[in-house]
Amino acid sequence: MLPAAAALAVLAASAAAHAVIPDASPTVVARAAESVPVHPASTNPAAIPLESITQAHTSDPAEPYTTFTAGTVPTAVPGAPPLPDLKTLNFFAAPYPPLDKVPPTDSPEVQQWIKDVASSGVQIPTFAPTAPGDCAGNPSLISDTSRCWWTCGHCTRDDDIVACPDKLTWGLTFDDGPGLTSMNLVNYLGQQDLKATFFIIGSRGISRPDMVQSEYILGHQIGIHTWSHPRLTNLKNEEIIAELGWTKRVLKEILGVTPNTFRPPYGDIDDRVRAIAKAMGLTPVMWTTTPDKTRTFDTQDFEVGDGSVSSFQVIANFDSILDMAPSLDTGFIMLEHDLFAQTVDLAVGYTIPDGLAHQPKLALKSVIDCMHQPLQNAYIETSGNNGGSGGGSGGNSTTAASSSKSKTSTGGKTGSTGAASQSGNNGLVHRPISIGGLVGVSVVTIFLARQMRR
Repeated sequence: MLPAAAALAVLAASAAAHAVIPDASPTVVARAAESVPVHPASTNPAAIPLESITQAHTSDPAEPYTTFTAGTVPTAVPGAPPLPDLKTLNFFAAPYPPLDKVPPTDSPEVQQWIKDVASSGVQIPTFAPTAPGDCAGNPSLISDTSRCWWTCGHCTRDDDIVACPDKLTWGLTFDDGPGLTSMNLVNYLGQQDLKATFFIIGSRGISRPDMVQSEYILGHQIGIHTWSHPRLTNLKNEEIIAELGWTKRVLKEILGVTPNTFRPPYGDIDDRVRAIAKAMGLTPVMWTTTPDKTRTFDTQDFEVGDGSVSSFQVIANFDSILDMAPSLDTGFIMLEHDLFAQTVDLAVGYTIPDGLAHQPKLALKSVIDCMHQPLQNAYIETSGNNGGSGGGSGGNSTTAASSSKSKTSTGGKTGSTGAASQSGNNGLVHRPISIGGLVGVSVVTIFLARQMRR
């Protein structure tokens, strides 16, 4: 992850606006050294060549972007207060915790959130945290379905958001930002009249709060991605509360409202994490998984940064996902990132243009929009939820909006058990997805290879 000094750097640069011009026929791009042919239906004419998007490609010019002054009314979110004044906030002084570290749990703020969770009425499972090392580090848990650990088996519960309900709908999500070039992505989305969901790391949000405000005012959905990007199941209860609580608090101070969705880093969630999140007014948003639980809708774009995956493999992964779209009973949610230049370049240059040109046509939407909910339902204060204030626990609130109930796949079984299943129906699709077999490349998530760069 970027150090604080880099996070605070101001880049003055400009770049030409991007536009999608669909090709008359599919473009075939191949890299002989990789032997991974890819066939995007369309690419951005201004795209950086795939062979240039490598581990060594660490920076791009940051495009100019629109910032908004204090007091701006967020018209995209009816009922929301005007934007706070960032000049009055000093996120790099007490009481805020250090960047990119699990926050201490002995602060007055965290102690209060711990009390709020305890009094929320949500039963928190008592099993111990997982050991480092994912499945390999926890061999006794591989066959244990009682805790519904997503990392080992991709188990989900009824209140996990795992797909968009409508067929041929792609829920656009981007994690880990804002990065130095995140606004290049936001600018491109604006040119294409698209909205996405951005899951913000608290340490990145306080480093670039003006970017978070711009994403919000422009009508994108903001979600929580913890303070320091840890594997949550490795943490004690109090540490999970600190990770979520501080991120809730800073986003409330930046935006004036508190997101009611979160994405666990690495997808690492179990029923203990789910219950704590529920007590804090947060609904998990995952990404789509095949019914056999062996493949996830992860392009592996993040792995380009550590050299474990090539940009050609990312596009091949992406195209294999799109090939499955017509066979889905529902839409899908895909995992992408906006922290690093490589991931932004892949999205702006290739995956989004490819998705826009796909036949049959896909609808590209934010998660809240693809769930048929208005944007104000993505925030505690404007959705009518009793979510508390600041970084508070949120009490026993219902997150997202409510409509019809459906089932989820829980490690090969149907139904929902455990503490996480106590929460009310959130109107979002959780049923198993019918998907044909993958052709060509695998899109299995490489959990052990993905580490946040510091």
